[in-house]
Amino acid sequence: MVYVPTWTKFESAVIDLYNKSPRKARYVVKFVPKTGQLVLKVTDDTTCLMYKTHSAIILNRFESLNLRLLSQMANVKRRAVLSPPTQSGQATPATPMTEDDPMGSPKKGGSSPRKGSPAPQAQPATGGGGGKKKKKKGKR
Repeated sequence: MVYVPTWTKFESAVIDLYNKSPRKARYVVKFVPKTGQLVLKVTDDTTCLMYKTHSAIILNRFESLNLRLLSQMANVKRRAVLSPPTQSGQATPATPMTEDDPMGSPKKGGSSPRKGSPAPQAQPATGGGGGKKKKKKGKR
């Protein structure tokens, strides 16, 4: 078992290895917290590819490789999500869903209501003006 020296060589070799024998290929990710070392291993019982790093920069590359391999393993093609047609009759690209938010709700500004649930009702304005709460005095 020899470590591949560069990320580009490792990534291309892993994709080729998986495409050559998708049923036999195994993918292992190991992180050692004491040393901060990330070890990736891909094998098909005849060829073993390994990559080791301490660099945090590789994490973005690792994430993209991981997404690519998992989508191939699940046999899922990435596709663009389209929103309903507008008044002009053309569909517009919708905001893509993220891994953290599978329902596709917006990140900032609250959440949108789901289909079938009632829309939130507006609260009447009160004379409080700011909504700040006063601290209670007493023992803690």
